[in-house]
Amino acid sequence: MNSLPYKCAAFLVVALMIKTLWLPSSSNFSGMRLNPKSDNEKSKFLEVPQIVWGLNNQKIAFARACLTARLLNRTLLMPSLSASLFYKEVIQLRPISFDKVFQFEEFNARCQGFVRLGRYSEVSDTGDVFELQKGNGRRWTIEKDLEQLREFGKAPYDEYQVIRVVGKNPFLWHDHWPTKDYAKIFECLVLVEEISLEADKVVSKIKEIGMEERSRVSRLQVNVNATLQSTPYVAVHMRIEKDWMIHCKKLEQRLNVSEICSSKEQIMRRVGSIVGLETPIVVYLAVADNLLEDNSILEGWGEGLLPYEKKKLGVLDVYKKHPYLIQSAIDYEVCLRSDVFVGNTFSTFSSLVVLERTQLMMSVGVAQRCGLDVRWPSYAYNLEGESNGPRPWAANMSDVSLQAISYGSNRVSCW
Repeated sequence: MNSLPYKCAAFLVVALMIKTLWLPSSSNFSGMRLNPKSDNEKSKFLEVPQIVWGLNNQKIAFARACLTARLLNRTLLMPSLSASLFYKEVIQLRPISFDKVFQFEEFNARCQGFVRLGRYSEVSDTGDVFELQKGNGRRWTIEKDLEQLREFGKAPYDEYQVIRVVGKNPFLWHDHWPTKDYAKIFECLVLVEEISLEADKVVSKIKEIGMEERSRVSRLQVNVNATLQSTPYVAVHMRIEKDWMIHCKKLEQRLNVSEICSSKEQIMRRVGSIVGLETPIVVYLAVADNLLEDNSILEGWGEGLLPYEKKKLGVLDVYKKHPYLIQSAIDYEVCLRSDVFVGNTFSTFSSLVVLERTQLMMSVGVAQRCGLDVRWPSYAYNLEGESNGPRPWAANMSDVSLQAISYGSNRVSCW
């Protein structure tokens, strides 16, 4: 019994007995740990009302909902967006799932460790819900709102699996976060491939026309090796639609300023006065056609400026097959990719385009962010700049809130 072979055999027998006795319980324990339902029971979620209004107001509302969930240490349940612009009649909102516009998995991959988006299928107990009524009215302050949110991050509210916010659209919630936090959310929003490809078609058409026009002007001595990729274009978010003109005039009266509304003539004059702009160049006019009463937006532009809108460009069918929200997303992408962008500082659409272009400049280490000698320059046509042109414009990424972008400002940042 003291021999080495006997000791080895005895050790193997004991080992087999231990394995036989331990394996079943060990396997069951492992299965319990990997059970998705058990994991989901530990997860906490925030549910928000359907998000409404225009595309970029919806993006801000979504970001605000994400940051609210982050404050409460919860996962935001994937919200429903609105495909239509009608926001007063709830039955006409035409809900559209977030993942029909933006990439769900890509959002979570980019925002990992900051915020997370979840699906309703992850909720294990649909009855474990507490409804949070957001405060409203004139007496409801930003301080009271923040205090309420902090309370709902503690017991007994933190014990509920789902906190469902009822009441106001997230865009109207109070703002408690710096611009850089919103910018982080926006960086995680990537259009689904179908919409991105539609934008590719529009941009390609713009560049094709631009290259043809430049090739006809021999005095520019265009490089024969020029490609579509290197052909520049200007995008102008031309806000002269009837709904905008009503809104901006009321806003000017309320704020006692005269730098919000811009006529077609003022926009054309200021775009044509951009210092250093090389012509001929295509000027793409991003405008809501169905709300436009002026049919002469292509007339009166200066020499070398080649104005095109959807119909003249031949891409109207690309837009018309989609609801309003998708049309706006395509236009946003076309403006974002432009070599020069010109917009209105009181427009959320324009402001978010400039914010994202500012982010792009920061990502490549650009110190100076205004003027044609930098990449992705932006201008505000409602504010006068050098030589009667539009004022150079970059987003102030160190702002303590998104107020200037959400509601507009005539104090734009540029350096």
